[in-house]
Amino acid sequence: MPLRSDWSARTCSLARGLDVLGDPWGSLVLREVFFGNGRYEAIKHRLEVADNVLSKRLGWLVEAGLLSQRPYQDGSRTRQEYVLTPKGEDALPVLNAIIIWAEKNLDAPDEVSHMKVIHTDCGQAMSSADTCTHCGTGLTAANTSWHSFKRSDHPQPLAVAPAETRASASPETEIPA
Repeated sequence: MPLRSDWSARTCSLARGLDVLGDPWGSLVLREVFFGNGRYEAIKHRLEVADNVLSKRLGWLVEAGLLSQRPYQDGSRTRQEYVLTPKGEDALPVLNAIIIWAEKNLDAPDEVSHMKVIHTDCGQAMSSADTCTHCGTGLTAANTSWHSFKRSDHPQPLAVAPAETRASASPETEIPA
């Protein structure tokens, strides 16, 4: 059974984008991987999600090219952890925009349920999803932190795609106006 309707072939860019990034569980899985939390059990624990839901979302994010799997040793057993790809890293402004919008427009249930997007280089909280509103620098996973008050007293640097996946990614193409 599919997760939902398939909008991947729609003529609208927003519809195609929502096909990949519009699922709440998928976006929450991406949040965990950006926080550096890419192991299955750690994601499951943090999200309090059922195995079938998490397995489907992880498979879907891998299939969509936002995550890839990387082996790691757990004692004598080899397991897989999930890491961002360059395509997954490019989703950061979308997640930043949701965080910033929610902080501005939705009430938090308590004081620790806040999250801020921080430009690590200047230490300022952002009101823009892709450019530092203080110094004008473009925000990337490498220069952005998220401060989840529930997780930590300090902003947490974000994970980036491993260097080998960035090197093999195709060069950026210019989008015609």
